[in-house]
Amino acid sequence: MFQFVQRALLLILAALAVAGCSKQALSFKSVDITGANYAQAFALRDVQGQVRQLTDFKGKAVVIFFGYTQCPDVCPTTLSEMVKVKQALGSQGERLQTIFITLDPARDTAQVLKAYMESFDPGFVALIPTLDELPELSKQFKVYYRQQPGPTPTSYTLDHFAGSYVYDPQGRLRLFVRYGMSPDDLAADIGQLLRD
Repeated sequence: MFQFVQRALLLILAALAVAGCSKQALSFKSVDITGANYAQAFALRDVQGQVRQLTDFKGKAVVIFFGYTQCPDVCPTTLSEMVKVKQALGSQGERLQTIFITLDPARDTAQVLKAYMESFDPGFVALIPTLDELPELSKQFKVYYRQQPGPTPTSYTLDHFAGSYVYDPQGRLRLFVRYGMSPDDLAADIGQLLRD
């Protein structure tokens, strides 16, 4: 009898092990950086002056992009693509939060950022680090930026990091998105995170 019980337990454990292994591994078009120990947190003011943190968006997939409103190409292209990603997700699009963090707090005031975000999607959130916060924040998120002088002191441009970070609904950093990735591919990646 003891051997019968022992065999039955082994069969049950084997069945559970197979069931546990049957969950399909996620496969992404973006770069999977799950477990990375950078880009973990922020506490920055939004355009209403409220301090926002990553934990405020728990339950949503979050895409964070760094840029500036006077950017001629990368920033408006990326934000336009995020509109398409949200649309491609259909009803799940409401569980996607795009966050734009300015690298140009001297010119990107709350009023400027509010109008800029609304021109893409009123649900997008813009965050404004202070000039003092920006160096440490960029280091923590491994974001490169460098001011390039223009014809006048206020007409400079910024060379900057063009990728985005994606966090799952539990707030864990999961993906790095290269600039230029197709919105449909990114929507498919985010859809997996929303189902996982």
